[in-house]
Amino acid sequence: MAFMNQTLTAIDGITVGHATNSTARTGCTVILCPAGATAGVDVRGAAPGTRETEALRPGRLVQKAHAMLLTGGSAFGLDAAGGVVQYLEEQNIGFPAGPVRVPIVPAAVIFDLEVGDARVRPDREMGYQACLNATDEPVVMGAVGAGTGATVGKTPGVTPSLGGVGSACMRLGSGLIVAAIMVVNALGNVVHPRTGEILAGGKENGDFVDITGRLLDADLVQGTNTTIGVVATNAILSSAEAHRVAEMAHDGMARAIRPAHTMFDGDTLFALATGPHTGSTVNAVGILAAEVVAEAIVNAVTI
Repeated sequence: MAFMNQTLTAIDGITVGHATNSTARTGCTVILCPAGATAGVDVRGAAPGTRETEALRPGRLVQKAHAMLLTGGSAFGLDAAGGVVQYLEEQNIGFPAGPVRVPIVPAAVIFDLEVGDARVRPDREMGYQACLNATDEPVVMGAVGAGTGATVGKTPGVTPSLGGVGSACMRLGSGLIVAAIMVVNALGNVVHPRTGEILAGGKENGDFVDITGRLLDADLVQGTNTTIGVVATNAILSSAEAHRVAEMAHDGMARAIRPAHTMFDGDTLFALATGPHTGSTVNAVGILAAEVVAEAIVNAVTI
């Protein structure tokens, strides 16, 4: 039986590349869709670091993105998007604008500056290298790329667990595919979406701590968090529909991270629709998107 890709790259036309600095514990991850994909976004966290999210809103001129960048380095890491833009321009890929094509590369960051070397952040060169590393092979998961310095379960007095990059994919018999890639750097613990069992998170004296309970007792948490990701489908969606899918996909984040979407998180999800699959409703895509987001979050800390 042939191996079946169960990650984001199962969707034709999408490749993923990591660039990793293990010493400084930071990196970036690029999702390339050079043919262009209808894009949407939904930001639920109160402390986001993003680029070009407004350009994706329904009713804007630009309808498609050519890549997405997920990166460490907090706001400094947004520099890596310049390398992705450079790579795509060299391939003559982008939105036609007079004499040039302008690559559309939305991006989101995690805060990993307290984990490794805060003076080393993803930059233009690293973003370009991630593009060179991009492949349609199954996504490499764990402490790589944007997830290199990710941790989960953070509040004073506890020891966080390692976070990372995770990916997951679901298929329907109709041919619909929905997949996700997530960078998990959450304030909250990662839990099993159905049982609530803590899979990774803050520990005290070797035991997992109820981060939600700690937050309710006293609003003392570290502002060094954020879970970001991309959900993608081979369905044909409009810009407004892609935006709705991104909104629905956040349900998966709430199922697998407790708590999620706090004032100390910058939780952001992008959505990409590549086509050419027809006949699937936004409901179907959005429901599956929430499922694969939750599964990808779990995979980030267990694979």
